[in-house]
Amino acid sequence: MAKLVLDLTGLKCPLPVLKTRKALTTLAGGDRLEVRCTDPMALIDIPVLIQQTGDRIEDTTRQDDTIIFVIAKTPLPDCSDER
Repeated sequence: MAKLVLDLTGLKCPLPVLKTRKALTTLAGGDRLEVRCTDPMALIDIPVLIQQTGDRIEDTTRQDDTIIFVIAKTPLPDCSDER
């Protein structure tokens, strides 16, 4: 299980969501993504993205002006043909 830290501080909408979506595509099921951003819209946009992707936000915290999301990548269902 890997953990990737994505520092998006200083970036404005829509970049935090776009970069988070791209980073999620590189992760395997069970991996964690820590996203650090300062754009207040991320408090709305990142949860909406995660709802769309089917992944899970494990934690959301604030440190001064920085918002920190810890996102768990949901494993893809096993679609192997078991005949």
